[in-house]
Amino acid sequence: MAPAIGRPRASSRETLAEAACELFLERGFEATSVADIASRAGVSRSSFFNYFESKSAVLWAGLDERLTHMQTRLEADEETDAPRAVRAAVLGLADDFAPDSLALGIVNAAAMGLDAELEREGALRRGRVARSVADRLERGGADRLHADVAGAAWGGAVLSAIEAWAHDGAGRTALSRFLAMAGESAALVSGAAPIGAVRQLRVVVQASAFEQTLAFYRDVVGMPQAEAYEADGGARVAILAAGRATLEIANPEQVTFIDRVETDGDAPSDPIRIALEVDDTHAAQSRLDEGGAVVEASARRTPWDSVNARLRGPAGLQLTLFQELGGGPSVLP
Repeated sequence: MAPAIGRPRASSRETLAEAACELFLERGFEATSVADIASRAGVSRSSFFNYFESKSAVLWAGLDERLTHMQTRLEADEETDAPRAVRAAVLGLADDFAPDSLALGIVNAAAMGLDAELEREGALRRGRVARSVADRLERGGADRLHADVAGAAWGGAVLSAIEAWAHDGAGRTALSRFLAMAGESAALVSGAAPIGAVRQLRVVVQASAFEQTLAFYRDVVGMPQAEAYEADGGARVAILAAGRATLEIANPEQVTFIDRVETDGDAPSDPIRIALEVDDTHAAQSRLDEGGAVVEASARRTPWDSVNARLRGPAGLQLTLFQELGGGPSVLP
């Protein structure tokens, strides 16, 4: 079959992927051969293998390249905090991940006859992630059983996030959003935090401007809504997820020291301050500033190798944003 009118010049990876997906929809995955794909794309069968190792690789090549990069990154990583390194490397899979043949295949799995293919090959990718994560955690001091369980959790998180992203309309939202949410669950079994009598730390805030406050912390700060309830008399509450919770207790001398490092002395700490770890303090500060927070102390590097900023958010909360740059202890801001 001759190339369709308007098709870009042959021999491009995108042209072959487009031709393959067309045929999968028309004939089904199993009934489509490499020769069929090459013919539809207007190239030779040998040209197909310049871009893909197999028919299946049309779907998986983009993700496989990212998984290879992730594995290389984890193998070379020497940070003290192995769970942090794992989280950063896995979440990095989502960077600039645009909708591709895999997302299209997931959404149209039944029509393309891909159910068995996605289940079989998806399991292999989950295994790749699991092995890479487990090896890194074990190298960081975790026992093998704990490392294997955490690796399996991260492998499941990656494939589940991609599937949820595809069904949500890949391109409407970034894969990073879904991977971060799935990663929160995987991260729970990646660290070695001690388990005590308290199962969760929750900060309760009274906000008369409820909708404005909810929108700021949910949409601007980036804490996804986990639960929400309403009761008689207009009572409303929303519970937002914020990753790992810790309680840091500091004496007055420590607070004075932190204020001297983190501010210019004109924004002293409240008795209770909320600290949020972010990937990029400068970017987060700008986002929160534009979203309605008041900057009390701009982002600056600290002696313990973090970048901290202090702001005042809705409902009067004093916020510290902090970005860890090295592998040192996370002494709060």
